[in-house]
Amino acid sequence: MTHAIVSREEWLEARKALLAKEREMTHQLDALRAERRQLPWVRIEKPYVFQTPEGDCTLGDLFGGRNQLAIYHFMLTPGSDHICPGCAYTADHVDAARQHFEQADLAFAAVSRASIGRIGEVKERMGWTFPWVSSGDSDFNYDFGVSFTPEDRAAGRAIYNYGTVIENSPDMFGTSIFVKGEDGSIYHSYSTYHRGTELLMGAFNWLDLTPGGRNETGGTMNWVRLHDEY
Repeated sequence: MTHAIVSREEWLEARKALLAKEREMTHQLDALRAERRQLPWVRIEKPYVFQTPEGDCTLGDLFGGRNQLAIYHFMLTPGSDHICPGCAYTADHVDAARQHFEQADLAFAAVSRASIGRIGEVKERMGWTFPWVSSGDSDFNYDFGVSFTPEDRAAGRAIYNYGTVIENSPDMFGTSIFVKGEDGSIYHSYSTYHRGTELLMGAFNWLDLTPGGRNETGGTMNWVRLHDEY
């Protein structure tokens, strides 16, 4: 790695110029986040049911007494031995973060189509403690744009991230936010997919501070592994 070497004075001048851009971007992000919070909501009408080690539960049960719920759509496909490294990378950040955001009225659960037994195996291997439920054969994953039938994939109807056509993968990843109204009704307020989930990958923020960045010389996240495979 080669870089320009300058005096402290020259470095400070360059740093202040970058700081002005960082401040501008911070203000733009603040405005974007405010706009995100003002998105309209959609009432959830379907009675989604999930499988847990303790038995069936509803979407409302996942709130755990809180008024907001974050769902991570974890790619864990029924019948597959594959564990998505990108999903695992995101999941590695959850347990530390939820110690704090659960105190700010936000519940969390991961959802996958795999069986609850398979979910339990992966969860134990990775050492995660967050709630992780199976959507089984329900419509949940399909309704929220992260699972696709063979027929839809073959016909070009499998749409991911509001426009990308999926041809091969039966499952993708993303995050959805739900809100419980004063009358107990549940609403969908937001979903983000693909690079939108980078917001949840705290390790990237550390790497972004460095000259080497994310070390993606061989492709996006090419170096990322399950944390017990490094």
